[in-house]
Amino acid sequence: MVVDWKAAAVVAVFTLAGGWLAGRTTQVLAQRAISHPATMAACALLAAWTIHVVFGTTALLLSLCLAWGLLVLAIVDWLQFRLPDVLTLPLVAGGLASAALLPSENVLDHAIAAAIGFAMLWIVAWGYRRLRGQEGLGLGDAKLGAAAGAWLGLEPLPSVLLLASLAGIVWIVLSASIRGRTALSQRIPFGVPLAFAIWIVWLYGPPGFASMG
Repeated sequence: MVVDWKAAAVVAVFTLAGGWLAGRTTQVLAQRAISHPATMAACALLAAWTIHVVFGTTALLLSLCLAWGLLVLAIVDWLQFRLPDVLTLPLVAGGLASAALLPSENVLDHAIAAAIGFAMLWIVAWGYRRLRGQEGLGLGDAKLGAAAGAWLGLEPLPSVLLLASLAGIVWIVLSASIRGRTALSQRIPFGVPLAFAIWIVWLYGPPGFASMG
Protein backbone atom coordinates (compact mmCIF):
# COMPACT_ATOMS: atom_id res chain seq x y z
CA MET A 1 0.00 0.00 0.00
CA VAL A 2 1.36 3.42 -1.00
CA VAL A 3 1.15 6.02 1.72
CA ASP A 4 0.60 9.63 0.70
CA TRP A 5 2.96 11.23 3.20
CA LYS A 6 2.11 14.79 2.14
CA ALA A 7 -1.58 14.20 2.78
CA ALA A 8 -0.78 12.50 6.09
CA ALA A 9 1.39 15.46 7.11
CA VAL A 10 -1.37 17.94 6.24
CA VAL A 11 -3.88 16.00 8.31
CA ALA A 12 -1.47 15.71 11.23
CA VAL A 13 -0.53 19.40 11.28
CA PHE A 14 -4.11 20.60 10.86
CA THR A 15 -5.26 18.19 13.56
CA LEU A 16 -2.67 19.22 16.13
CA ALA A 17 -2.16 22.92 15.41
CA GLY A 18 -5.62 23.72 14.05
CA GLY A 19 -7.39 21.60 16.63
CA TRP A 20 -5.53 23.14 19.56
CA LEU A 21 -6.03 26.68 18.23
CA ALA A 22 -9.73 26.00 17.57
CA GLY A 23 -10.17 24.77 21.13
CA ARG A 24 -8.31 27.73 22.58
CA THR A 25 -10.15 30.29 20.43
CA THR A 26 -13.60 28.91 21.21
CA GLN A 27 -12.71 28.72 24.89
CA VAL A 28 -11.82 32.43 24.92
CA LEU A 29 -14.79 33.58 22.83
CA ALA A 30 -17.42 31.34 24.42
CA GLN A 31 -15.92 31.68 27.93
CA ARG A 32 -16.46 27.99 28.52
CA ALA A 33 -14.12 25.03 28.86
CA ILE A 34 -13.68 23.33 25.50
CA SER A 35 -12.43 19.79 24.95
CA HIS A 36 -9.27 20.11 22.88
CA PRO A 37 -9.37 16.41 21.90
CA ALA A 38 -12.85 17.05 20.46
CA THR A 39 -11.70 20.02 18.37
CA MET A 40 -8.66 18.05 17.24
CA ALA A 41 -10.89 15.16 16.17
CA ALA A 42 -13.11 17.60 14.26
CA CYS A 43 -10.08 19.10 12.51
CA ALA A 44 -8.77 15.63 11.63
CA LEU A 45 -12.13 14.77 10.06
CA LEU A 46 -12.26 18.05 8.11
CA ALA A 47 -8.68 17.69 6.86
CA ALA A 48 -9.16 14.09 5.71
CA TRP A 49 -12.46 15.03 4.06
CA THR A 50 -10.92 18.01 2.27
CA ILE A 51 -7.96 16.06 0.91
CA HIS A 52 -10.30 13.56 -0.72
CA VAL A 53 -12.29 16.28 -2.51
CA VAL A 54 -10.02 19.27 -3.20
CA PHE A 55 -6.99 19.13 -5.48
CA GLY A 56 -4.18 21.63 -5.82
CA THR A 57 -2.05 23.15 -3.10
CA THR A 58 -3.64 26.61 -3.14
CA ALA A 59 -7.20 25.28 -3.14
CA LEU A 60 -6.34 22.84 -0.35
CA LEU A 61 -4.84 25.51 1.92
CA LEU A 62 -7.75 27.86 1.28
CA SER A 63 -10.22 25.06 2.02
CA LEU A 64 -8.54 24.27 5.33
CA CYS A 65 -8.66 27.96 6.32
CA LEU A 66 -12.37 28.04 5.52
CA ALA A 67 -12.94 24.76 7.38
CA TRP A 68 -11.23 26.10 10.49
CA GLY A 69 -13.16 29.37 10.48
CA LEU A 70 -16.51 27.67 9.98
CA LEU A 71 -15.76 25.11 12.69
CA VAL A 72 -14.91 27.75 15.29
CA LEU A 73 -17.90 29.91 14.37
CA ALA A 74 -20.24 26.92 14.59
CA ILE A 75 -18.93 25.95 18.03
CA VAL A 76 -19.17 29.50 19.39
CA ASP A 77 -22.69 29.97 18.03
CA TRP A 78 -23.77 26.60 19.42
CA LEU A 79 -22.48 27.55 22.88
CA GLN A 80 -23.27 31.28 22.97
CA PHE A 81 -25.83 32.05 20.23
CA ARG A 82 -23.52 34.62 18.68
CA LEU A 83 -21.15 34.92 15.75
CA PRO A 84 -18.35 37.30 16.80
CA ASP A 85 -17.10 39.97 14.40
CA VAL A 86 -13.54 38.93 15.24
CA LEU A 87 -14.25 35.74 13.26
CA THR A 88 -16.92 36.66 10.71
CA LEU A 89 -15.21 39.77 9.32
CA PRO A 90 -11.82 38.08 8.73
CA LEU A 91 -13.73 35.22 7.10
CA VAL A 92 -15.29 37.69 4.67
CA ALA A 93 -11.85 39.14 3.92
CA GLY A 94 -10.46 35.63 3.53
CA GLY A 95 -13.12 34.81 0.97
CA LEU A 96 -12.20 37.84 -1.12
CA ALA A 97 -8.52 36.91 -0.81
CA SER A 98 -9.31 33.39 -1.98
CA ALA A 99 -11.05 34.82 -5.06
CA ALA A 100 -7.88 36.77 -5.82
CA LEU A 101 -5.72 33.64 -5.48
CA LEU A 102 -7.88 31.30 -7.56
CA PRO A 103 -7.40 32.04 -11.28
CA SER A 104 -10.96 31.12 -12.22
CA GLU A 105 -12.54 33.67 -9.86
CA ASN A 106 -13.15 37.43 -9.98
CA VAL A 107 -12.74 39.48 -6.80
CA LEU A 108 -15.34 42.09 -7.79
CA ASP A 109 -17.94 39.40 -8.41
CA HIS A 110 -17.27 37.89 -5.00
CA ALA A 111 -17.43 41.32 -3.33
CA ILE A 112 -20.86 41.88 -4.89
CA ALA A 113 -21.92 38.40 -3.77
CA ALA A 114 -20.75 39.21 -0.23
CA ALA A 115 -22.92 42.34 -0.17
CA ILE A 116 -25.91 40.39 -1.49
CA GLY A 117 -25.34 37.55 0.98
CA PHE A 118 -25.40 40.03 3.84
CA ALA A 119 -28.46 41.82 2.46
CA MET A 120 -30.45 38.61 1.99
CA LEU A 121 -30.11 37.51 5.61
CA TRP A 122 -30.47 41.07 6.94
CA ILE A 123 -33.80 41.38 5.10
CA VAL A 124 -34.96 38.05 6.57
CA ALA A 125 -33.98 39.25 10.04
CA TRP A 126 -35.71 42.61 9.51
CA GLY A 127 -38.88 40.97 8.20
CA TYR A 128 -39.03 38.52 11.11
CA ARG A 129 -38.55 41.32 13.62
CA ARG A 130 -41.33 43.36 11.99
CA LEU A 131 -43.76 40.43 11.90
CA ARG A 132 -43.02 38.82 15.25
CA GLY A 133 -41.75 41.75 17.30
CA GLN A 134 -38.62 39.88 18.35
CA GLU A 135 -35.21 38.95 17.04
CA GLY A 136 -34.95 35.97 14.72
CA LEU A 137 -31.60 36.18 12.97
CA GLY A 138 -28.81 38.36 14.26
CA LEU A 139 -26.33 40.53 12.39
CA GLY A 140 -23.77 37.79 12.92
CA ASP A 141 -25.81 35.50 10.68
CA ALA A 142 -25.96 38.23 8.03
CA LYS A 143 -22.18 38.65 8.23
CA LEU A 144 -21.75 34.90 7.83
CA GLY A 145 -24.00 35.23 4.78
CA ALA A 146 -21.54 37.84 3.51
CA ALA A 147 -18.73 35.35 4.08
CA ALA A 148 -20.68 32.79 2.03
CA GLY A 149 -20.87 35.24 -0.87
CA ALA A 150 -17.20 36.19 -0.51
CA TRP A 151 -16.04 32.57 -0.67
CA LEU A 152 -18.57 31.09 -3.08
CA GLY A 153 -19.73 33.88 -5.37
CA LEU A 154 -23.30 34.82 -6.24
CA GLU A 155 -24.68 31.77 -8.04
CA PRO A 156 -24.29 29.30 -5.12
CA LEU A 157 -25.95 31.58 -2.51
CA PRO A 158 -29.52 30.23 -2.99
CA SER A 159 -28.20 26.70 -2.51
CA VAL A 160 -26.48 27.74 0.71
CA LEU A 161 -29.68 29.24 2.12
CA LEU A 162 -31.72 26.21 1.05
CA LEU A 163 -29.31 23.71 2.61
CA ALA A 164 -29.01 25.79 5.79
CA SER A 165 -32.81 26.00 6.10
CA LEU A 166 -33.21 22.26 5.56
CA ALA A 167 -30.49 21.53 8.11
CA GLY A 168 -32.22 23.88 10.56
CA ILE A 169 -35.52 22.05 10.08
CA VAL A 170 -33.82 18.71 10.69
CA TRP A 171 -32.26 20.18 13.85
CA ILE A 172 -35.69 21.27 15.13
CA VAL A 173 -37.32 17.92 14.30
CA LEU A 174 -34.59 15.96 16.07
CA SER A 175 -34.72 18.29 19.08
CA ALA A 176 -38.50 17.90 19.30
CA SER A 177 -38.23 14.12 19.08
CA ILE A 178 -35.73 14.09 21.94
CA ARG A 179 -37.01 16.86 24.23
CA GLY A 180 -40.66 17.09 23.26
CA ARG A 181 -42.76 19.96 21.95
CA THR A 182 -41.00 22.51 24.16
CA ALA A 183 -38.08 22.34 21.73
CA LEU A 184 -40.28 23.88 19.04
CA SER A 185 -40.40 27.20 20.89
CA GLN A 186 -36.68 27.38 21.51
CA ARG A 187 -34.23 29.19 19.27
CA ILE A 188 -31.51 27.36 17.40
CA PRO A 189 -28.00 28.62 16.57
CA PHE A 190 -28.57 29.19 12.85
CA GLY A 191 -24.87 29.78 12.36
CA VAL A 192 -24.32 26.02 12.74
CA PRO A 193 -26.47 24.89 9.78
CA LEU A 194 -25.32 27.94 7.81
CA ALA A 195 -21.67 27.02 8.33
CA PHE A 196 -22.47 23.43 7.33
CA ALA A 197 -24.19 24.61 4.15
CA ILE A 198 -21.29 26.88 3.17
CA TRP A 199 -18.85 24.01 3.62
CA ILE A 200 -20.89 21.54 1.56
CA VAL A 201 -21.39 23.99 -1.31
CA TRP A 202 -17.71 25.00 -1.22
CA LEU A 203 -16.65 21.37 -1.61
CA TYR A 204 -19.28 20.08 -4.01
CA GLY A 205 -20.82 23.16 -5.60
CA PRO A 206 -24.53 23.98 -5.81
CA PRO A 207 -26.86 21.21 -7.05
CA GLY A 208 -26.45 20.60 -10.75
CA PHE A 209 -22.99 22.12 -10.97
CA ALA A 210 -19.54 20.58 -10.98
CA SER A 211 -17.65 20.29 -7.72
CA MET A 212 -14.71 22.50 -7.00
CA GLY A 213 -12.00 19.89 -7.64
